Amino acid sequence: MTDGASGLTLTSPEGTRYRFDPGALCLEFLTTGGPGALARYDVLRQPRDLADWLALSRLRLDPADVDVDADELALARRLRDTLWRIARRRTRGETPERADLAVVNEAAAGPPLVPQIADDGGRAWRLPATGGQALSSIARDAVDLLTGRYADRIRECGAHDCQLVFVDTSRPGQRRWCAMERCGTRHKVRALRARRD
Repeated sequence: MTDGASGLTLTSPEGTRYRFDPGALCLEFLTTGGPGALARYDVLRQPRDLADWLALSRLRLDPADVDVDADELALARRLRDTLWRIARRRTRGETPERADLAVVNEAAAGPPLVPQIADDGGRAWRLPATGGQALSSIARDAVDLLTGRYADRIRECGAHDCQLVFVDTSRPGQRRWCAMERCGTRHKVRALRARRD
């Protein structure tokens, strides 16, 4: 299966659907839930859930060809929660904790997904694959992000009620919203109403 468009289609608490592209696979993984208050959004409840999410992610893996066991599910949740802590620290300009970096490095050390060229010339992945391979690829993406040129451009959405995190790849480095279709538009509507009042 080849890569599709980057990003995910999410549904807001109000029920509207919008496209969210965090700019990196590792940040896209954060949409599966998280620690603390984010636990209520957790979609990784059983091994099959990780395979299903991988089909929706920018990896576009066929869930029928991804084998995930209980240990890999536990690693997925641990890696995701760790990535949340690292991302939040980076949004505040802080250095990640050494223990959190060790979790990412440990996950990245496993064998990753094997890339291939698809018949249509696009990128594909050798299947079948394991959940561990997918998690290694996610962790390696985090290593690339955290050591690359955009390491200081990890941002949290500017909306007071949104916790989504993205990497700002815009030329001026001034992206404020997770998605203009959601938080950006809501901000513009509120600002317009405030000017009218």
